Amino acid sequence: MTTPSEPEGDQLDPGLSAIMSERRHLINLAYRLLGSLDDTEDVVQETYTRWYALSRRQQDAIASPGAWLTTVASRICLNLLSSARARRETYVGEWIPEPLPEPTEWITGRADGITVDPADRVTLDESVNMAFLVVLESMTPAERVAFILHDVFRYSFAEVADIVGRTPAACRQLASSARRRIRAPQTPAPVAAGQARIVKDFKQAWEVKDINALIGLLDPDATAIADGGGIVGALLHPIEGAEQIARSLVNLEGRLHKLTILERTVNGQPGLVAQQDGITVSVYAFDIAGGRIRRIWAVRNPDKLRPWTMGPPQ
Repeated sequence: MTTPSEPEGDQLDPGLSAIMSERRHLINLAYRLLGSLDDTEDVVQETYTRWYALSRRQQDAIASPGAWLTTVASRICLNLLSSARARRETYVGEWIPEPLPEPTEWITGRADGITVDPADRVTLDESVNMAFLVVLESMTPAERVAFILHDVFRYSFAEVADIVGRTPAACRQLASSARRRIRAPQTPAPVAAGQARIVKDFKQAWEVKDINALIGLLDPDATAIADGGGIVGALLHPIEGAEQIARSLVNLEGRLHKLTILERTVNGQPGLVAQQDGITVSVYAFDIAGGRIRRIWAVRNPDKLRPWTMGPPQ
């Protein structure tokens, strides 16, 4: 790993510059492993806390600070994934990974007053689309870590083995098992323009409460899942079937006063955002195949909508 060059006479510690340059990589890695921005922030903070807990002599003895930071962050994530399984067993309703906005839509602030550095935002690509993250949730913690490190971030199996504490052969097996889970439910993805058109048509049909048009845009066996976390709007069970989903959406719009539906990028793909009085109350991600929507994920948990809106000034 190279260290960014500093202007002559600059007193910034090059070692500090090197480890801080790893921050965005750690954020991107942790989000893909955990599917939660809050947990990602905690992991990165804890990783740097452990670095600064080392003596200067211990830090100097580390040949590659970046590799050290990645190893520590990955191991923290592995532990969190194991405990998350237990936590999500008691979660009210279905648990959906935290949705990410397009960088231009990202609200650069936090409820605790901390400003979010734009450079720290998660990079949007195919490895963070909602369908992909949902499949990742079906993996064991070890499968998920091995797969993400090797297939997404291109670490060798020898490097993965050192991080997860298993043999390279075992890590290869874990990644292979994870890869089968990823490939099993996949169908050829529609081009972005086609996806955007379908989502736009869906929005327009929803706004005019055209149940027949909504049904026509949905796969007959479509599934809708809403995640409220026991706070608001959680569905204890998925809604199955195009007609049931269409009627549920129309009823929702009728219950909420002045619901505004906006077209937005959600985890790198066309999605929708529902706002009430300027506050984001739901984010919708879609899985589209064969020209129809086959899955809808509606995130309503306010804790997961923090990057989308902070609410009006007090």
